[in-house]
Amino acid sequence: MIKIHPLLILLAFLFSQQADANRTSKQLHKILDEVIEVQKALSPQLAAYLGDKSRAGQLDDQSADFYLEQNNRLQPLLDQLNKLNKNKLSFEDQVSLQMQQAFLQQTLADNRYKEYQIPITAEGSFHVNLATMHRYASFNTAEDFQSHLQKMKQIPRVIQQHIDNMRAGLERGFTQPQVIIQHYPQFIQTYITEDVEQSTFYQPFHKQPKHLDDQAFTDFQQQARTIIKEAINPAYRQFKSFMQETYIPGARTTIGAHHLPDGQAYYQQQIKEYTTLDLTADEIHQIGWQEVKRIRQEMEQIIAKLSFNGSFAEFLQFLRTEPRFYATTPDELLTTARDIAKRMDGELPKLFTRLPRQPYAVNPVPAGIAPNYTTGRYVPAPLDSNRPGQYWVNTYALEKRPLYNLEALTFHEAVPGHHLQIALSKELTHLPKFRQNAYISAFGEGWGLYTEKLAKEVGFYQDPYADFGRLTYEMWRAMRLVVDTGMHAKGMSREEAIQLMEDNTALSKHNVRTEIDRYIAWPGQALSYKLGEIKIWELRQHAEQALGTDFDIRTFHDALLGSGSVPLDVLQQIVERHINTVHQ
Repeated sequence: MIKIHPLLILLAFLFSQQADANRTSKQLHKILDEVIEVQKALSPQLAAYLGDKSRAGQLDDQSADFYLEQNNRLQPLLDQLNKLNKNKLSFEDQVSLQMQQAFLQQTLADNRYKEYQIPITAEGSFHVNLATMHRYASFNTAEDFQSHLQKMKQIPRVIQQHIDNMRAGLERGFTQPQVIIQHYPQFIQTYITEDVEQSTFYQPFHKQPKHLDDQAFTDFQQQARTIIKEAINPAYRQFKSFMQETYIPGARTTIGAHHLPDGQAYYQQQIKEYTTLDLTADEIHQIGWQEVKRIRQEMEQIIAKLSFNGSFAEFLQFLRTEPRFYATTPDELLTTARDIAKRMDGELPKLFTRLPRQPYAVNPVPAGIAPNYTTGRYVPAPLDSNRPGQYWVNTYALEKRPLYNLEALTFHEAVPGHHLQIALSKELTHLPKFRQNAYISAFGEGWGLYTEKLAKEVGFYQDPYADFGRLTYEMWRAMRLVVDTGMHAKGMSREEAIQLMEDNTALSKHNVRTEIDRYIAWPGQALSYKLGEIKIWELRQHAEQALGTDFDIRTFHDALLGSGSVPLDVLQQIVERHINTVHQ
């Protein structure tokens, strides 16, 4: 009998365990790669965004059959992921597994609920996306123009597919509410221009690249004029007629998601998708009211310090009507936003040790969508793009865009908010590609709202009106918890939601209506901001208490952003690892 030393047995066991872990990791990454390949095969536009230009001239299929095929091809991959033993994976691999499982589950669920039958919201739709797709393309070579012209030719097909899907939604009562889409005929008309050279679709053909010869560019221009006149304009007129004569008259008169087919389950699925939390509508509603009460007390304190002689409602009316709080020209509003953003750029090293390479610009919301668009938004760009990320500021109806909100808006949409977080995420090349480009609303919007208050720590909001503006933005997000759950689960009317928002925030009445209609059109998404921010502040307080004098705000923020956009339960695990690392 041969006696084997116990150390050798232990080493053999550890080697076997490591081999199992390596095999499981390889299996995981093989499946993750397969998911990307399937998604690219199904979506030529995604493939082009990720660098595969082989089908750059194709628009995605939007037919009902496409979504059925998507489920049929993704479900087996989810089944394979579900069979993996996550305990044999590294921490980052566990995160990748959990995130891809969640993403696939969400896609499959959205398709099962046939969410594609409602491809429009109050503020935008596929007709806007098609009209603005040139903004996300390069026009340097003949191939670039040929690909774009090919996509332009496919616009009638895509519009017809969406109309077919919407018609199917009408038949089962799965539509947007009638009250929030009355403007659609005019909204669509914005993109129908008889002088085709003034059309949004013709914009790429005004400027000739220096390396493209005159004859080729002239040919491209002629092709574009013909396609716009003979294909795109008729397709948009068809969509306008469908909306005017069929969809709007047949759309539902209720506003809540719970009135949709299987609406309660659908809304609960949307809550999970956008918040990543296992909370009910009632629980979220209660959290919202608790936050409203706390924020209201802080707002009252500022009013007292300002020695304003009047009620809370009168103070809000003062803010909404006092001319000094509003820009008089679009340039003034943009210049002020740019100044705030640039001053924050100078403070970022106090808050982070890693900053993104990609720059950002401050530009107006495009005129075609501005009347029904939100106050501001961040528009990302691929990391290898020749354009920057963009912070859009809405310069439409200046009398409804108060300057006292502009600091909070800028920090949320630009830096240290969405631009910094999203641009840094794209540089995490050690992560799977899907995680570099992932955007989880609870994380991203929670981060954006967290940074609004974070700016106080580096000297912003010196003007008490700006600080009140910050609080009214926080109140705005807290009220979302109340009105979103109220309308979609608890029978609250649109008028009640508008009144609650007007009574508790300093948002202009125009903004309030725009926002309420956005929440009606997009159930659950508005919940992600406040719930995500609450979790981030909880995690920061936990880290500060655990680390004491070893707490460094810069490395804490680096840790929060160092794994990309993640679910909130994963973010908690990341913070725990950060604490343990600092303690070592």
